[in-house]
Amino acid sequence: MTAHGRMTAHGRMTAPRPWRRRSTPWLYLAPALVVLGGLLVHPIYQLGLISLFQYTQAQVSGGEPTTFQGLGNYTELFADDQFWQVLLATVVFAAACVVSTLAVGCALAVLLTRVRAVPRLALMLAALGAWATPAVTGSTVWLFLFDPDFGPVNRVLGIGDHSWTYGRFSAFFLVLLEVVWCSFPFVMVTVYAGIRAVPAEVLEAAALDGASQWRIWRSVLAPMLRPILVVVTIQSVIWDFKVFTQIYVMTNGGGIAGQNLVLNVYAYQKAFASSQYGLGSAIGVVMLLILLAVTLVYLRLLRRQGAQL
Repeated sequence: MTAHGRMTAHGRMTAPRPWRRRSTPWLYLAPALVVLGGLLVHPIYQLGLISLFQYTQAQVSGGEPTTFQGLGNYTELFADDQFWQVLLATVVFAAACVVSTLAVGCALAVLLTRVRAVPRLALMLAALGAWATPAVTGSTVWLFLFDPDFGPVNRVLGIGDHSWTYGRFSAFFLVLLEVVWCSFPFVMVTVYAGIRAVPAEVLEAAALDGASQWRIWRSVLAPMLRPILVVVTIQSVIWDFKVFTQIYVMTNGGGIAGQNLVLNVYAYQKAFASSQYGLGSAIGVVMLLILLAVTLVYLRLLRRQGAQL
């Protein structure tokens, strides 16, 4: 008996039974699922449970009993105009980060295929260095670069003591630069590996037909790299939608009067700054449901790509 079938008395290999063929992948995934389940199920359960109660500092310290509110926290949250403004800002900011990260990562991946070994190695090491830099460290460095008094960027641009974190859009733009800087290496390395797997004859045939580099990317490489692009896009959406450290560090907790709040920072402020743990947990549940919907779309796209292949 083997994983691929069984040997008959006549020495012939038979096909595995359907139920065994379907269950084999799950057996391989079982250890990882057990670990992920242990790490995720209980925290998610606690998050959902707290979101259904009036849970403030008084309840944490035991001064008042916990009151069951049902969907009261969600009703309060959805009735708050600031929540919808923050949600819209989060979606727009995440979309800008995803598009910029994909554009930079794909462009540099193509560049890696055009340069010689030494420049390619230098670019790869620099990109991996940016990827390995902790978010707090990277955010602090970018704040220094754009510092109105000592930063070199203002001096090079000749804009004096302009404060990038004072205005809402300039602060978001500064954070976007840092997010792209620490995120593009994943896209670059992944897409570069995909390009290297494309047969050279296909690219040579397109070049001989007179196709430009942009046309080769749009008509040849992009369709062949579609499964990889789907993966990096969805993962970028998940990462950028739940950005916390960069916003919190670079805008000092969400900007002036909360003008640079995103959902993760907004939840932190409600839960820990205002001691409204139930309301903060409700924001966390909403974020979880949004990201779960994105993940389901991702899995559906992967399944469709697998069926086409």
